[in-house]
Amino acid sequence: EQWVGNLRSAVGNKIDIILDLNFNFKTEGYIKIGRMLEKYNLPWLEIDSYDPDALRQIKDSIKIPVCSGENLYGARQYKPFFERHAMDLASTDIIWNGFMGSKKIADMAEIYEMNVVPHNYNGHLSTFISAQFCASIPNFRIMEIDVDDVPWRDELFTEKPRVEKGELILGNKPGWGCDVNEKALKKHPWPR
Repeated sequence: EQWVGNLRSAVGNKIDIILDLNFNFKTEGYIKIGRMLEKYNLPWLEIDSYDPDALRQIKDSIKIPVCSGENLYGARQYKPFFERHAMDLASTDIIWNGFMGSKKIADMAEIYEMNVVPHNYNGHLSTFISAQFCASIPNFRIMEIDVDDVPWRDELFTEKPRVEKGELILGNKPGWGCDVNEKALKKHPWPR
């Protein structure tokens, strides 16, 4: 509460704060934290769970919308969460689920009146792929971009994302709009 409260005081209401709680708590803990943070006007809490009934209980117990699903694979794993309306926003990882698999998840979320929030903590190529995905679905809400990485990350790709006034600018390059720079990649081998 102190961390979110201080952050809210520092940035005011002009910047959204979204807190990812991962798998760090059980149902009771998520509810306690959700209720504690209600006064800070968060657009949503990100809560990971493999139990759709527990997630629905959390969602029903707090006033902050719940985003979940980044840990799920395939439309079949999302289905019980959608059927129970256990989340307000569906998060899908485009790289893990694949472009077409993520499209199926987004289509199913659309049937249940849910927007989709692509999970993206990978490099620039993942950002470009996720952006193409976002452009292809009607129920896109906002796209995650990882800005905290190694200082040489930009070297690894032929293009880097351009964000202006909070919006990702799509280029006109073919394919995804970005490729891996194989030469730069060889300079940073994976440790053995």
